[in-house]
Amino acid sequence: VHLVESGGGMVEWGGSLRLSCAASGFMFSNHNMSWVRQAPGKGPEWVSTINTAGDTTYYADAVKGRFTVSRDNAKNTLSLQMNSVRPEDTARYFCQTADSDTNYWGQGTQVTVSV
Repeated sequence: VHLVESGGGMVEWGGSLRLSCAASGFMFSNHNMSWVRQAPGKGPEWVSTINTAGDTTYYADAVKGRFTVSRDNAKNTLSLQMNSVRPEDTARYFCQTADSDTNYWGQGTQVTVSV
């Protein structure tokens, strides 16, 4: 399993950013996919999950209405559209999936929201 996140960077408060995750080494279309973030000095925080077909999504309350998760099973790609970002969204963002006994994470991409 190989997950590579991209698209992070610095963005102004209220701005937008789109993160991507390129997946390989497993049957992407058969796995639910998630975004998880970790802010400096804090533990991991679940952000969003999308089902295999891409027609059911879940969001943490902190991002609901601002972030949108999507996937392209033909391209083995997961995305996270981040709108109206806030300073508290500053974190390293990881895409994540799992099989029966193992969680898989990418290296993450850093998002920094400037005030």
